[in-house]
Amino acid sequence: MAIKSFIGKRAKEVKSTSTDIKVSDYMSRKLITFSPDQSVLEVMNSLIKHKISGGPVVNEQNELLGIISEGDCMKQISESRYYNMPMDNMKVSNHMVSNVDTIDGNMNVFDAANKFLESKHRRFPIVENGKLVGQISQKDVLKAALELNGQTWK
Repeated sequence: MAIKSFIGKRAKEVKSTSTDIKVSDYMSRKLITFSPDQSVLEVMNSLIKHKISGGPVVNEQNELLGIISEGDCMKQISESRYYNMPMDNMKVSNHMVSNVDTIDGNMNVFDAANKFLESKHRRFPIVENGKLVGQISQKDVLKAALELNGQTWK
């Protein structure tokens, strides 16, 4: 009697690719946002309280106007001290970054990782129909990568 095969029944190959993993699956939707009329001191307090490094600046219609970060606040501290000027009336609108790069929520999360590397940004806002809908950070991309641990990177 001949043996046909030493290999047992093979399980079907699971084809899980990273093309299914979108930015919208990992982005934060509940954001701490700031108003252009807020003071920089309020922003600093909020950044410390919520343990975040920055956040989007939006108007009443939730349209993205800019981003303000710890670095923007530190710059104001330095300039305020240098010129011996109080920070009480410094408004976010005068100190935020207004030219903001955004990404599409349908973008592959690993393409977003590449965009992080190219731009040196720590976060990207996601805008749909002119409204802010979320934000993805470098940490969110790392979470996505950990969930794929052991799977193919195709």
